[in-house]
Amino acid sequence: MAGLYFEEFEDGLVIDHPIRRTITESDNTLFSAMTMNPAALHLDHHYAETQTEFGKPLVNSLFTLGLMIGLSVHDTTMGTTIANLGMTDVVFPRPLFHGDTIRVETTVISKRESKSRPTQGIVTMDHVAFNQHGDEVARCRRQALMLKKPEDKS
Repeated sequence: MAGLYFEEFEDGLVIDHPIRRTITESDNTLFSAMTMNPAALHLDHHYAETQTEFGKPLVNSLFTLGLMIGLSVHDTTMGTTIANLGMTDVVFPRPLFHGDTIRVETTVISKRESKSRPTQGIVTMDHVAFNQHGDEVARCRRQALMLKKPEDKS
């Protein structure tokens, strides 16, 4: 399924995204290195084992945020979005670890037509990520500027 046009979003629509993703140690290490985040909490097994309550490295939370939104794209905004306008209310109620698999659910909160762009509208949605045990591991509210369906000129 391609992304949805503005008109196809409905308040209260819930999408359980079928694509899941298992997070590897390489994912976490590469993302942390690429974003210049050298925190031992993400990269150092000995430190995580001996100096943290978790006993093993945590997945970088910004990777979690990006992956959560990325897993939603195919069913929501792929090819139909102009831009992300913002993400708010970002929380990580439980940590993720190497080997965890996440799934994402999206709920449409609201939509409104753009006041300055007649062919576009703004959609607000909540994304929630769960691990393989069903525990909520991340949540955010996202606003996206979406295309309206093109007019049929035939």
